[in-house]
Amino acid sequence: MTSPLIEAQDLRVDLDGRNVLHGVSLAVAPGEIITIVGPNGSGKSSLLRALVGAIPPARGKVVRTPGLRIGYVPQKLSIDPTLPLTVNRFLSLPHRIPPARAAEALEQAGATGLGARQMTQLSGGQFQRVLLARALLGTPQVLMLDEATQGLDQPGAAAFYHRIEEIRRTLGCAIVMVSHDLHVVMAASDRVVCVNGHVCCEGTPEIVASAPEYQALFGTGTKGTLALYRHEHSHHHHHDHPHDHAHDHVPAAAEKTH
Repeated sequence: MTSPLIEAQDLRVDLDGRNVLHGVSLAVAPGEIITIVGPNGSGKSSLLRALVGAIPPARGKVVRTPGLRIGYVPQKLSIDPTLPLTVNRFLSLPHRIPPARAAEALEQAGATGLGARQMTQLSGGQFQRVLLARALLGTPQVLMLDEATQGLDQPGAAAFYHRIEEIRRTLGCAIVMVSHDLHVVMAASDRVVCVNGHVCCEGTPEIVASAPEYQALFGTGTKGTLALYRHEHSHHHHHDHPHDHAHDHVPAAAEKTH
């Protein structure tokens, strides 16, 4: 059994004197994709930040493999619109990055050719991919994404998830992702962890979707179905589309779109 890259043991997190998480134990294995879901204010982002080391635990501990390389994609990043800052320059903060390395990271993140563009002129999807490229510069063993698809439309989010799966396949890194959309979880997730101040339930996406704890939190109607981004044609209406084959690699969310 390979030892986990990161392990939280009986973790308690307090913010501004208020308890946001308690009794959380979670291990991240090499190459594993974990999606953390939960309602607003459930402590998802706090858990991610505690795993990264940005928040000290009030109790319990987080053990990381010595020298662990972590790539972090924040929920959002504000850049002063008056600031002239190209993508390449952004990637070179605070340490200069060789142009070839910057180009390689942009390509891995699906942002090829954006290096000379101004950060303030990027679309939402392009901006997220540049943040992803920056996280990949250090060839991380664990990639942490905090609601990285927030603000993207469904095709944009689907394409982003597809890119994440590709990165896991090529780099072999573990991925821990906080999803802001409870009902849409990347189908490639090995494990879904449902959090609401503590771990309510965890398991494969299918197991969590049918767990009473999950359904109690999020309802059992169509809104409560855990929709999965899958790489296949579900019962969507691509069939009469003249360029049907062009959609093969774009995952679609099940159920939710109806």
